[in-house]
Amino acid sequence: MSNINVEPYIADEDYNNPAMVTDFYEFTMANCLFQHGFKDKVMVFDMFFRRNPDNQGYSISCGQHALVKFLREYHFTEKDLVYLRTKGMSEEFLDYLRTYRWKGDMYAFKEGLVCYPQVPMVRIECDMVGAILIETYLLQTMNFHSLIATKATKISGLSTHTPRNVMEFGTRRAQGQSAGDNGAYAAILGGCIGTANCLAEMKYGPDVKAVGTIAHSFIEFYENEFEAFKAYADTYPENVSLLLDTYNILESGLPNLIKIDDYLIEKYPNDPNKRVKSARIDSGDLARGYKRLRKRLDEAGKPYVKLVASNSLDENTMADMELYEGARFDSYGVGEKLITSSSSPVFGGVYKLVAVKEDDGTYSPRMKCSDSASKAIIPGKLMAWRVYDEEGKGQADIISLDDEIIEEGKEIVVYDMNPDALHHSRKITPLKVEKLLVPHLINGELAMELPTIKEKKEFIKDQLENKVWESELRPKMPHSHYVDLTEKVYEVREAMYKKLHGGSLD
Repeated sequence: MSNINVEPYIADEDYNNPAMVTDFYEFTMANCLFQHGFKDKVMVFDMFFRRNPDNQGYSISCGQHALVKFLREYHFTEKDLVYLRTKGMSEEFLDYLRTYRWKGDMYAFKEGLVCYPQVPMVRIECDMVGAILIETYLLQTMNFHSLIATKATKISGLSTHTPRNVMEFGTRRAQGQSAGDNGAYAAILGGCIGTANCLAEMKYGPDVKAVGTIAHSFIEFYENEFEAFKAYADTYPENVSLLLDTYNILESGLPNLIKIDDYLIEKYPNDPNKRVKSARIDSGDLARGYKRLRKRLDEAGKPYVKLVASNSLDENTMADMELYEGARFDSYGVGEKLITSSSSPVFGGVYKLVAVKEDDGTYSPRMKCSDSASKAIIPGKLMAWRVYDEEGKGQADIISLDDEIIEEGKEIVVYDMNPDALHHSRKITPLKVEKLLVPHLINGELAMELPTIKEKKEFIKDQLENKVWESELRPKMPHSHYVDLTEKVYEVREAMYKKLHGGSLD
């Protein structure tokens, strides 16, 4: 390296190549392995998570669409290579990266699949470079999308079978532009009906619909509230939604709404679509405001005016208003507590080496042991299965070796991963079995038809309504989904733990 003239890298804050969303240690490892002759060595990594957000009974797997796009477009630019040269990467490694394209296999859950801790949700099999260098982007993408989609199912009421019309309003509180855009996408999959984010609709299409009307500043601009309302109604007579709490909800906002609606009736007597559609309140005691507004609007002969609530809402606040106070708004705008999943802002997915492909085509398992049994990973090239009960609901997930087949109607021995289980091993006879890891990319090429946003949204809704035990959907103290190992996986894991750590997982 001392004889190489290293050009300085000039920082460029506008530069953006997703392939460089990489922790530096990934490059140091890859360069080292490259130098030692392992550039063609095929590795198998699993991405999984250890705990559901908010200590809930399930999560939603999301982000596969973005990960597929990233891998299909994976490349390095000359700018990347200049930078990496300044960080001590070898010239041979840089030459290799110059023309590198991702040619591995990606097996993953279908986007939107209900998922559970410890079960591999993404499996990557690729040459050393393509397996190691994608870790950070993969985790960032899958973790964030899954976090927000999961939170959205709770806020939208899908998890409790009490669906709400929820609009995602969190862009301004999101942790950066990408979080706002990707969060809007994930929120829609999780049951939201729209987003405030215009760019999200431009990126993902009309299924991620941008919605909104006016803010307090618009009303403040005019000399009085009525003039502001009238200006908006004249401009958008078929989409009149008014914000009532700029000055006083009951003494100002409501009377002016009634006057505007009467004005529209007089102006468009034969067009019932040109009326005040809704009224939003964004402050104060929302439940109390709902009941007073609903009563007075009905008394004024305007039951068609719908009520919208916003202001730091989450699933708990909305449930309390609905259950204890009978205040069930027609729709809600939910911001920071959705887009940041503020009650549990981290989805703890990890990416671990589980196997290395040998020259003879076999796979040698790899294992991180740890002093904590809960963090001892499951070694081997694995497959995930879901077993359904007689009602068609997911009874358990089973982790097998990739070449194992779990057959319907055939008894198998499984080992419960729950350390508190009374009996770790038991025999089960699956009634219905589904293979969960499906090919998304094979040799870097698309291996499946990717579903639409609408299809993925319906997929999530159908699972929560029909395919998940009610006990797993409880907001408090939910049932822990059964996750089991096949006998072969259990034996491999036990043997490796005893060999590498000198103990037993039991």
